[in-house]
Amino acid sequence: MEQAPEDWTDTEQELWEAFRQGNVFDCRCRDSDEDDPFGDAAWGPDRTVRADVLARLLLAGPTAAPGRVSSLRMNGVNVTGALNLAGGRINQYVELYGCRFDHKILISEAEASTLRLVDCLIPRIEASRLNTTGDLHLARCRIPEGIRLTDAKIGTDLLLNQTVLGADRFGRAVSADGMAVHQDFEADRIEVHGELSLRTARIGGRFSLRGAQLYAVPQNRICLNAVRITVGHTCYLTSSPDGGWFGSRSYYGSGYGQNPPPGAPGTPFRAHGQVRLSDARFEGACLISGEFHLEDDDELSLRRIHTPELRFTCRVRPTGPVSLSRARIGNLVDTPDAWPRGKHLGLTGFVYECLRPVAPFTVQQRIAWLEGSTVEYQPESYEQLATALRRDGADDDAREVLYAKQRRRYATLPLPARAWGRLQDVTVGYGFRPGRAALWLLLAWALGSIYFATHPLEPLKHDEMPHWNPVLYTLNQLLPIVDLNQGAWNPGGLTQWISAGLVIVGWVLASTVVAGATRMLQRG
Repeated sequence: MEQAPEDWTDTEQELWEAFRQGNVFDCRCRDSDEDDPFGDAAWGPDRTVRADVLARLLLAGPTAAPGRVSSLRMNGVNVTGALNLAGGRINQYVELYGCRFDHKILISEAEASTLRLVDCLIPRIEASRLNTTGDLHLARCRIPEGIRLTDAKIGTDLLLNQTVLGADRFGRAVSADGMAVHQDFEADRIEVHGELSLRTARIGGRFSLRGAQLYAVPQNRICLNAVRITVGHTCYLTSSPDGGWFGSRSYYGSGYGQNPPPGAPGTPFRAHGQVRLSDARFEGACLISGEFHLEDDDELSLRRIHTPELRFTCRVRPTGPVSLSRARIGNLVDTPDAWPRGKHLGLTGFVYECLRPVAPFTVQQRIAWLEGSTVEYQPESYEQLATALRRDGADDDAREVLYAKQRRRYATLPLPARAWGRLQDVTVGYGFRPGRAALWLLLAWALGSIYFATHPLEPLKHDEMPHWNPVLYTLNQLLPIVDLNQGAWNPGGLTQWISAGLVIVGWVLASTVVAGATRMLQRG
């Protein structure tokens, strides 16, 4: 029978036997203050194990007792020294609960099955290129100097729920660029002081930051950097219902349970600093309903993202710029009050198929949303909005958008063109106000009839005396394609100019009315 080394302490020899038996090595005294790994209570020798002992057990440990499966399972243990497992192969199941480490954990380029560290105090974790076939759970831990998971490969789930992280000397709290998670990455209610960096990461399932609290640090104004991330299902930057978390001491830090009732209180996702999701791909949806506290040059960047659905339903308007330039969206689900004010919205080249607002969003509000996005006139933004409205059958709203486009366009032109545009706006509404054209047509008819009633014309042939009808004559001039048998008169002088003016006015106004009627018939 294998025996523990003789120079090990009694506590470490007990751990040796618990490892062989696959039992939990529990050093807790069942007093909440004494057992708190984040508290000030001193843990004596009876609760202390050297890191070298853990390395020996995991890398070259004893064989399991007959009929047992060896595993490292510890509760309430103080680990002294740096735990160095870098490059090793860990075949045993590892589960540490409520433990303290006084030095960082080195596990870079190691291979493992499942690693669970819950409610642990760990100065720092170095795990770049770690490869696990199972889960990596770091729930409810406190890691003051952050985690490095660069290019790590997690076989199933990565769990960081309720963990509190600080930053390294570069201002990064989580360095996980290039990381691959086969299933879900959950970091609900995480508290991060520093950059959470996930550039080019690949997540096969959900990416959840519900109720997360992200704080940039002075040396690094980025709090979430997920440029070119790929998410196989849904990204959640949303609130977390309080009912499932407060008072919950579930073993792995999860707050899931019964669904809370509608309107139940929750903790919103909050970002204090830059958020970068540029070039990201979300195969299911991207849900954003958090608070974005942006200062100075901070920005929420959604540039060039691709997703079937973007839900942007923030209850508090972002305090800085939000950019959706060149993004491609299927359904845009939003509310009028979710978007920032004051030219802080970038929509250049933003493409979306359908608008699905969850609160009333009138076409005038939608035009204001569009026009508030940039100082410069961008015709493609109006065309995109009109196309989306037509796709939903809202032809009248689409014409309102195109009308607003023309008004915005002429406002950017030189003074003579602006004057001509103003005339078109007043008279025919750039062709999008056929009713206005009809009223002007009626007014011209009335004024012309009054004038010709007091200024009768001479017959074209003096030997003929046709009946003079000023009303029909005026109508014949306004509708030149219609012959009302009023060609027997010979206008001259001022009357000739007035007749010619009526012909020109008639062509412009009547064609606008006909075009509007044609659109109505086609829609019917």
